[in-house]
Amino acid sequence: MKIILRFFFFIIFSLILFVVYFSIIGFETSRFNNQIIGKIKSYNQNLDVDLKEIKIVLDPIKLRLNIKTIGSKITNKGKIIEIENLKSQLPISSLFKEKFLIKNLEISTKTLDIKNLISFIRIFHNKPEIYLLEKMVKKGFIVADIELNFDDDGNIKKDLIISGLIKDLKVEIFKKYKIDQANLIFRYKFNTLNIDNINFNFNDLKLKTRNLVLQKNQKIFKVKGEIQNDFTDLNENQIDLFIKPFFPNLKIKKIRLNSKNNFNFKLNEKYRLSNLEINSNITLDEFLFINDFKLNKIFPEATNLVNLKSNKLSLNYKKKSLEIKGSGAVLFQNKEDKISYFVKKNNKDLEFKGSIEIEKNPLQLEILQFEKKLNEKSVINVEGEKKFNKDLIFKNISFKELDNKLKINNLKLNDKFQIIDLKNIEMFYFDKANNINDIKIIDKKNLYSITGSSFNADKIISNLIKNDEVKKDIFKKNFKVEIKIDRLLLDQKHSLNNFKGNLLFKNEKIVDGNIIGNFSKNEKFKFTIKNIGDEKITTLFLDRAKPIVKRYSFIKGFDEGILDFYSSQKNNVSNSTLKIYDFKLKELPALTKLLTLASLQGIADLLSGEGIRFDEFEMNFKNKDNLMTIEEIYAIGPAISILMNGYIEKKKLVSLRGTLVPATTINKVIGSIPILGKILVGSKTGEGVFGVSFKIKGPPNNLETTVNPIKTLTPRFITRTLERLKKN
Repeated sequence: MKIILRFFFFIIFSLILFVVYFSIIGFETSRFNNQIIGKIKSYNQNLDVDLKEIKIVLDPIKLRLNIKTIGSKITNKGKIIEIENLKSQLPISSLFKEKFLIKNLEISTKTLDIKNLISFIRIFHNKPEIYLLEKMVKKGFIVADIELNFDDDGNIKKDLIISGLIKDLKVEIFKKYKIDQANLIFRYKFNTLNIDNINFNFNDLKLKTRNLVLQKNQKIFKVKGEIQNDFTDLNENQIDLFIKPFFPNLKIKKIRLNSKNNFNFKLNEKYRLSNLEINSNITLDEFLFINDFKLNKIFPEATNLVNLKSNKLSLNYKKKSLEIKGSGAVLFQNKEDKISYFVKKNNKDLEFKGSIEIEKNPLQLEILQFEKKLNEKSVINVEGEKKFNKDLIFKNISFKELDNKLKINNLKLNDKFQIIDLKNIEMFYFDKANNINDIKIIDKKNLYSITGSSFNADKIISNLIKNDEVKKDIFKKNFKVEIKIDRLLLDQKHSLNNFKGNLLFKNEKIVDGNIIGNFSKNEKFKFTIKNIGDEKITTLFLDRAKPIVKRYSFIKGFDEGILDFYSSQKNNVSNSTLKIYDFKLKELPALTKLLTLASLQGIADLLSGEGIRFDEFEMNFKNKDNLMTIEEIYAIGPAISILMNGYIEKKKLVSLRGTLVPATTINKVIGSIPILGKILVGSKTGEGVFGVSFKIKGPPNNLETTVNPIKTLTPRFITRTLERLKKN
């Protein structure tokens, strides 16, 4: 009995000792190598497996054998995957069956070429996304753990798990987007790929992210993540890739920024992107682009570049809708200003709102003769929208500085920036000369009412006279204007009271109008336009000609005078007569020397500061396209009389010829002396003395004058002079 008990305890002890040894230390054998190799090759006969001896450790609780081998190799089409270790679990019950089942397989690799590993994965999990991944990955190294579970039929279950570390990864996506020097930690499970602690270069832009998730749902891949970058300077290629699609018209020179971006999107089975959403917080240290806005007349110190500095902005993109909101400093003159802005682009529709604060920089509105006071803060606000294939609408444009203010409501422009509609304009400001300007423009269904207490029109009149600076094609529609302004300033010394009337515009031309005003109780201003059939008749009368005549660059020192103008236009040809009475002239370039040298009285007038007086000036001329034909210019005065004709081709050529008679009164007196007058002046019409002929010819900026100092007076000159004398 003792022997039996001892033997029994010995067996028990030996079994316990065996189990303990087998559970802790295990033993090595090559007995299962063929089964494992066969199991692996059953999935692909191209696999070659080199297994070292297998170490088997008992798991007595779960009644299974843990199988492990170290330093094995798996070869597929010449590509070698070196295995750090390979593990599997074998149910003990399978040892007593004709075939045993491997429930799972755990593979831990050494540092591998990532393309070789992807090829290996495709053997077990040959899905389109794995194939695409294989095509996109160009290089990289990976340390991975792969967990495969098998069902009773030996098929891999869907709970495949791949995790590991990737270093120096290079990926090309559609040959346009390149990821390089990527380092990350990843885990793939149940159609979901989680990527953490990513550092990589995206088209040479250094980026990093905490988490990136790719998830497959049926035939759709969902991608979401967070990417950020430290301050960096974008190169030209990066600007074209990341910025140009949002701002295609900006000529960008430099961008320095940092950003934090959350994004998500979907890919279909053909890898087409959809449902892209981006939420970004961006700090623009510098955003430098070429200034093509042509606003030098408003901002006189405008530079060739615009620089957004230290701007904080948010960017949200969802379902083809982009919203950008930001604020910071802007430098487009010599000193910084403050700016804020909001832009929303929905498909091809655009909404915008912005403001700019200008304090230390100049600002002027030349046409209104307004200039901002230095170191006083001015605020400009703009709000509007642009619908696809529709007009650009400025809902509100406003300017404010101290008591000065300008407001424009509902300004509508077409794609050629022509004015389609305008609700109203309100202006109240002090101009450069400290004149008060208070005026309103209100739309009353194609009738624009212009009213106000005072307005300085000096610059507007100058621009209209110069004509070259007046922009054409401003208005798209035909409209009528009613004017009623208590006081209209023509310049600093001349103004019209009770300036009122109406104008009818068709195709940007005045076709009908009548405007009147008063210089004083007895001095009038009147302007009319009438259309009679296909003939357009224009008249202008001023009891004070100086505010208009002095603006012509070739006339200087004009004073006093009454102006009477009449023009008839038909078939684009106009015939006009301009008359000016009782005026003085100090300088007429190209004729000044001729006038003064030829007339003692003229020299005396100039030296006294009075100017050369003319009793009458009359000009008959014809305009067609860019050619002005001067049929006659006639001026008569006590010191000098002139008769001229010729032509002027706009911006190309001036050609004038004429006769100048100094001391007109002297000639007249000499001609009246019996016998002597006949000898000196002549008895026939057209004979005389003291006549001077001249020619003026050349480009407008380089005129040449030639003079013939002695010439008999022309019959035409004498006839015109006699007509004048008869009138007197």
